[in-house]
Amino acid sequence: MTYHPKSDFVAVMMERGFLADCTDYQGLDEALMQGVKPAYIGFDATAKSLHVGSLIQIMMLRWFQKTGHQPITLMGGGTTKVGDPSFRADERPLLTEAQIDDNIAGIKKVFSAYIDYDSGAPNKALMLNNAEWLDGLNYLEFLRDIGRHFSVNRMLAFESVKSRLDREQSLSFLEFNYMILQAYDFLELNRRYGCILQMGGSDQWGNIVNGIDLTRRVLDNSIYGLTSPLLTTSDGKKMGKSQDGAVWLNADMRSPYEFWQFWRNTTDADVGRFLKLYTELPVDECDRLGALAGSEVNAAKVILANEVTKLLHGAEAAVAAEATAREVFEKGGIGEDLPTLSLTSAELGDGISIVQLIVKSGLAKSGKDAKRLISENGAKLDDKPLMDAGLFITATDLSSPIKLSAGKKRHALVQIAD
Repeated sequence: MTYHPKSDFVAVMMERGFLADCTDYQGLDEALMQGVKPAYIGFDATAKSLHVGSLIQIMMLRWFQKTGHQPITLMGGGTTKVGDPSFRADERPLLTEAQIDDNIAGIKKVFSAYIDYDSGAPNKALMLNNAEWLDGLNYLEFLRDIGRHFSVNRMLAFESVKSRLDREQSLSFLEFNYMILQAYDFLELNRRYGCILQMGGSDQWGNIVNGIDLTRRVLDNSIYGLTSPLLTTSDGKKMGKSQDGAVWLNADMRSPYEFWQFWRNTTDADVGRFLKLYTELPVDECDRLGALAGSEVNAAKVILANEVTKLLHGAEAAVAAEATAREVFEKGGIGEDLPTLSLTSAELGDGISIVQLIVKSGLAKSGKDAKRLISENGAKLDDKPLMDAGLFITATDLSSPIKLSAGKKRHALVQIAD
């Protein structure tokens, strides 16, 4: 399918599986046909990097720009101070202003790989921070001007809040204010930038609807909301999680090779769906690759891993990751791009236990997990079964790098740094 600027965004969302719900399909489609329009997605700064669970929203902003419109990435410098309670069982830990600023600096690194902020085009993306208008709010004025438009009865009826209360789990007054602040974001973005659309995961539906209602009441403007499905893998796991933790997007928190490997390990049933969501391959090609079975589907998984890694880390990183994987899995070598643990002579001392090395290299979360891995014959040292949990590794053993493996798919190198 050929996409045409200013008209096909909604069609892309439907065809590629991005769309869970929309407040007004026809109204949004018609508004987008009238010229370049801004839309935003908010990202709270709860960590130094976003993870794969946020990648569907980033791809939505990318497609919005590719179809001729202006994406806005809104950093939650203000809302992160409150914390989004949507579908959470407990309150988020409060972060200091310095922590939030540090996290925002880390999160910003990813977006320029997907979205154009620098060209002179009329749909050049904007990077904004809601602290710009939230930090200076006068509480009494805000209550009088904005708070009066919100019904507590209606807010309590939203599923994201109702589910928490039904389980008799505490919802603080601080958290309860979050949906008002997010609604105010939409109002301010519409007033300042003419933003007509807020997008987000389906867990944000209530917050998005509140923003639409508030903007219509205060400014009498027509605006829209669109949500994507909250993805789980076909085996029921939450998207963005892997065996060894969150799949971060920043290269310093998850290496390009590990990122590539995450996609290469996709379950067969998810390949076609993930190709549509996370790559720009034509839909027909995604369907063809997703329909492959048996050993043939492995080639589709490599294409998926390459295409997704190329978008985030660049073509060279994708090529290097595939080459390392082939070296490791097909030839039993160590590859050049494996996660590497470098130990100083001081850290090594007279020797270090193999259990500590497995934990330090990220192949196990704790010593207990590492010992279990060894006892269940899941660990290897230089491609040979590791049977002795009491083994000590010395400087002599590390005269050349050693390769540790957990199962068939997770590997790391250990070497002396100096």
